[in-house]
Amino acid sequence: MREIIFDTETTGLDSRDDRVIELGGVELVNRFPTGRTFHQYINPQGRAIHAEAQSVHGISAADLAGKPSFAEIAEEWLRFTEGAKLVAHNATFDIGFLNVEFGRLGHPPVDNGLVVDTLALARRKHPMGPNSLDALCRRYGIDNTKRTKHGALLDSELLAEVYIELIGGKQAALILDSATAPAQGGNNVRHIEIIVAERPAPLVPRLTEAERMAHAAMVATLGEKALWLKASPQQAAQALSS
Repeated sequence: MREIIFDTETTGLDSRDDRVIELGGVELVNRFPTGRTFHQYINPQGRAIHAEAQSVHGISAADLAGKPSFAEIAEEWLRFTEGAKLVAHNATFDIGFLNVEFGRLGHPPVDNGLVVDTLALARRKHPMGPNSLDALCRRYGIDNTKRTKHGALLDSELLAEVYIELIGGKQAALILDSATAPAQGGNNVRHIEIIVAERPAPLVPRLTEAERMAHAAMVATLGEKALWLKASPQQAAQALSS
């Protein structure tokens, strides 16, 4: 299963008028980070950055001079996210902005069936809150000391750790009979298949003859309906050895 944990920074809060100026994402495969990321600053093409927004993310118009437009990075983002679920904190905000940006380019909107909102997950799991990204990092012991300002890639990396905890921690990703673990190979992801094979021969029983005799004597006292009398000698030995 492939998921992209992502975040946006914008010029303001109105998706109909404001623009995306930073987009970041982190890839998970089977709930483990692969090392593949996406990060791009985006020129808002003349749209001013609201002072309130700049105080949150610290990105100025000067920082975005010479950066590509959303139209120039859209296809790269779509290739990066193709076939994956999209996971965001307060996903309605981020998806709303992306859909408006895609609409300007004639692209269809994001399929809502592929979107996971970690804020909704957190509110169900921790109804008393608080459930901001910083609060969830504190709750789960995730180091967010580098987060002095909001940033799309840093926030995505933190959210990836929070998301794994929200869905049950790393234990939720273990597959015991046949598992695949992602390994980084440049920009491509390869998978190492781990097969848990059966033993070619059973282990030698650890019971001594004295223990067998003591068990037989105990079973003889249980009566004719004892379940032990219905077990084969092999089954009984296996149960005693386990």
